[in-house]
Amino acid sequence: MRYCKKIKVIFCVVALVLFSSSVFAEGSSLRLRSANLTVYEDDYLLNADAEINFGSEIEKAILKGFVFNFLIEFQLVTPSKYWFDNEVVTTVQQVSLSYHALTRQYIVMRNDQQRAYATLDEAVEDLSIIQDMKVFQEVDIERGERYQAALLMRLDQKKLPKALQIEGMTSSEWKISSQRFEWTPNLFK
Repeated sequence: MRYCKKIKVIFCVVALVLFSSSVFAEGSSLRLRSANLTVYEDDYLLNADAEINFGSEIEKAILKGFVFNFLIEFQLVTPSKYWFDNEVVTTVQQVSLSYHALTRQYIVMRNDQQRAYATLDEAVEDLSIIQDMKVFQEVDIERGERYQAALLMRLDQKKLPKALQIEGMTSSEWKISSQRFEWTPNLFK
């Protein structure tokens, strides 16, 4: 009986240590806070807001000149009750973040448009705002149909240099991906 109590106490202490180290560990995170669709002429545009935090290893890699490519993946489906959902459209946009040592500026590239910032915080703020991203057109949808939208943002690890890809496979700090943000859009206002 005493042996079981000791094991329980040891198990609780180990679990507490593991939990507290994961809570206080300085890591990277990406969380989508909101997303919606707006209409402009015949196009549907995505607007979203994310919360992005980089750990110290990623900040060091950015300062060393590594380019970080993020993928913004939007999907519109018609839900199916008995089978897989029917995919209406999937749109992917790439956004990159880098540091230019000569000018001491952080660069955010989106749709062949480049913006420069003096601080990493300013660049991350730009990276975390998705504004007027064209995702589909009115001809892609039908009135009377019910649609489900989903959004995901993640670091494209395939575009990292090989040395960082290996690091990315072993360290959770390099696995930056948001949750799958889903909502039911009101497409016919």
